[in-house]
Amino acid sequence: MLKQIPVEDLEVGMFVHRFEGNWFDHPFWKAKFLVADESRLAAIRASRVRGVVIDTSKGRDLAAARTAPAPMPAITAPPASTAAARIGAIKRRTVAQLAEPRPASFAEEVERAAGIAEQGRERLGRLQLDARLGKALDIRKVEPVVGDILASVRRNPQAFSGLMRCKLKNEAVFRRALSVSALMIALAGRMKLTGQEMRECGLAGLLLDIGVNYLPQADPVLAGENRARDERIWQSHVLLGYRALQNDDTLPRAVLDACLFHHERIDGLGYPQRRAGDDIPMIARMAAICDSFEFLLAGTPGRAPLDPAHAVEALRDQKGAFDEDILRMFIETIGLYPVGSFVTLESGRIAMVIDEDRKDPMRPVVLAFYSLAARERILTQRIALAEPGARERIVGIADLSGLELPEDAQLRELVFLSACRTAQPA
Repeated sequence: MLKQIPVEDLEVGMFVHRFEGNWFDHPFWKAKFLVADESRLAAIRASRVRGVVIDTSKGRDLAAARTAPAPMPAITAPPASTAAARIGAIKRRTVAQLAEPRPASFAEEVERAAGIAEQGRERLGRLQLDARLGKALDIRKVEPVVGDILASVRRNPQAFSGLMRCKLKNEAVFRRALSVSALMIALAGRMKLTGQEMRECGLAGLLLDIGVNYLPQADPVLAGENRARDERIWQSHVLLGYRALQNDDTLPRAVLDACLFHHERIDGLGYPQRRAGDDIPMIARMAAICDSFEFLLAGTPGRAPLDPAHAVEALRDQKGAFDEDILRMFIETIGLYPVGSFVTLESGRIAMVIDEDRKDPMRPVVLAFYSLAARERILTQRIALAEPGARERIVGIADLSGLELPEDAQLRELVFLSACRTAQPA
């Protein structure tokens, strides 16, 4: 029997038959499934869906859920009022988040990541609105987002960034901040930094460009691209953001350094202080790479977005810009062909990278979808290039021009969704 209920009444054990709302309002690739655990329930409640249709023949009924014994209320500690207590609470949360690194498949984690991204978008939106209105910044609004992203990256290093890279519905300004945060956390993990340092890297990624909200609103901006502003106005965003963040005396020094110095260059040609080499704090050298990678993926009014694999090449070509050791570890983290890259296979097929192989990041998992010989789409095939017996290999970055395929960003989303649906258990 089908029954329509508000999303607030949904419980673990119910079977979702249909969501009431647009497909993009929720993070799930399957239309029908059992709400099997609390993480899936939380993702639904965090979405924009306000109602669902449940099938009571396949799961719990609403009446049964309401007559079930009510859970005992959680006991929470009173809010801490001092900076020391807040810092201590953050450290305890970080330890807890690092304590259960249960690996998850790419498809499993994408489902969780979509809910995290939606919550992050809302929290970042409120913080940026406060900045534009000249209010004091309350960083506590976004601290939980960092913890959620950290836990997601621990479960699967590529899923969160892959979702940000491939799903068009994410607003660019929020997608960029969330993706840089995830990249910073993943890079920190590769560099064997401590749990607290990983968390600081994630928070820095979220806040790198908070100063953009303090730039003159009357200044003309082309197609929403802030870097099209007058150079002196644009460069002032690092100082504006740094000064605003200084008002929070609990923010770690590393986060402030990342925000102030992430546009410095190793060769001393950056800004705002023209620092060079080791005079640039390590977290800022990390941020420079992660931020530049996302900038290359986004494109500008005068430059088309780059394929993720081309963006990796572009980073390597910028001699003197980045710390070479950290750049090498960054590439080891995301791979030469990051999730979302279009590649040509030895068989003459075109595929998109949909996941990494944790033991061999240079031979990722791909989804083949086009035959160059037949010049037509083919039935998709998932290929794990690192598995024994795999007879395929990547021969280069694909050139999609003239193939009568959708625009790159739309195609990337279509292939990504197809890969996630195929990987979902029935």
